[in-house]
Parts: sequence; C-alpha cells; structure tokens
Amino acid sequence: MTTDTIALIRNSLDSLRKSEKKVATCVLGDPKAVVTSSITELAEKSGTSEPTVIRFCRKLGLGGYMELRLNLARDLPSSKYIFENISTEDSLAGIAGKVINAHSEAISNTLNKLNLDDLEKAVQLLHSARRVEFYGFGGSAIVAKDAYHKFFRLGIPCAAQDDSHMQVMSAALLTPEDVIVAISHTGSSKDLIDSARIAAKSGAKVIGIVGNENAPLIKYCDIALSAHSQEAAILLAPMTSRLVQLAILDVLFVAVAMKNFHGTKDRLDRVKRSLVDKRH
Repeated sequence: MTTDTIALIRNSLDSLRKSEKKVATCVLGDPKAVVTSSITELAEKSGTSEPTVIRFCRKLGLGGYMELRLNLARDLPSSKYIFENISTEDSLAGIAGKVINAHSEAISNTLNKLNLDDLEKAVQLLHSARRVEFYGFGGSAIVAKDAYHKFFRLGIPCAAQDDSHMQVMSAALLTPEDVIVAISHTGSSKDLIDSARIAAKSGAKVIGIVGNENAPLIKYCDIALSAHSQEAAILLAPMTSRLVQLAILDVLFVAVAMKNFHGTKDRLDRVKRSLVDKRH
C-alpha cells in the first residue's frame, strides 16, 4: 500500500530520532488502527510519550496528531472510515440499518460498562453543587448546551461554555462548591484539559465524560464516566459518541431530579405553564 502519507513517513525515517522512529514504525505497521486511536493509545503502543508523537507529526510538517489521523483516513483505500463498515454498494436501507445498529450497540455497551459507584458520586456532586458548568468543543459543545438546557430547570445555576477563553475565565472563578462537567470523546483536547486543570486548581470538582479510559483529561477529573463508542466517523461529524454522551447526561439529569422529586415536579410544571402562550 503506497499513499502520500505513508510515503512521507517512510521518506522521513532517516531524519527521525530513535523515539520518533518507534512512532513511525507503529504507524507504518497498522495505519488503519491509528485512524481510530487516541494520541495516548498510539504513545502506549509505540512505547513512547504523547510529546514524542506530537514531535513526530511536526517532523512530517503536520499541525498535530489530528491532522495525521485525518490524512491517513483520507489516503487509506477504504470507505470504512467514512462511517463504520458502510460502502458505496450499500442501499439506503443498508445504510440506515448499519448507522442505527451502531448507535444502539454503543448505547448498550455504555450501559453495561458504566461504573455505578462513579455514577452515584457524580449524581451527588451535581445535586449538591452551588453552580454547574458544562464544557465542550465541537460536537461535544452541542452536548454541553443540551445538558444546560435540562439542568437549569432543576433550579441549579449553570452554564454551557464552548469558547476556550470563556472556559478558562469561568474556571478561574469557580469555588470548591462548584462542579464542571468536561465532555470530550477523545479526552485529548488541549484547551479542554487546560480548562479542567484551572477548574481543579480553583477547588471545583471535575466530572469527565470521555470515550477513552486512558484519556489525558482524566488526570484532572475527580470522576470520569466512560462513554464507550468506537467512533470511526473521523471524516464526518461525531455521531455515535455524541449519542452516548447525551444518554449519560440524561441519566445524570433524571437521577439528580429524583433526589428532590416534589421540588423538581413543581419547577417543571412552572416551566411547562410558562410555555403555554408560546404555542398555537
């Protein structure tokens, strides 16, 4: 298999350091696996470190690890990386079946693998929080906004932040009575990790919702809830991971709401009545 990215790596071998060559060897050995691996996973597989992986990418003239993954996904002769195992020969019914089955499997796997002790701790933190902030970027930002849309109805002061500057400013002003929920499938977004680090330094509790149990973000989380999904849609917007994140946050929302059933019911009734005049 000869592709632009693979050829570039092979042609760069002589200029790489010993540790960077380990990364190159790992990528050349199984480029398909790299497309769906986090930077932490590649560092572990190659016996190196995340900074080494980043240096390797920059030696190739790439902006970072995500660009390497995107280039490999683009170059590999397989439609698999558009979404799951869908090919150009699939009918509309076949596409629908594969997409929906992938979603169903991801949610089922999450239910089976959720740590109930961690889930209970997260519910307690959210229930007793003075303020809750939801952080996310890209597809995870949409999930953060959905969580805000639900949780504010419980009478908990909260916000959704999807701007890196707003995140670090809000994180710096949090207190030990506050909670942030950091949402990321890869758990390797530098800006989100910075926000979580600052929030933790402020004394706030950090709940992470991540798709990788070895994600760098977890280092700054008091509780990490794993959203299990094999997100292969690197060339599309996140899909299965987004649905799993939404499902976990729905569980947290309902569980927190049930902590004060009568108060929650009253608030939701008032919200519903306030919307009556908005409808025909």
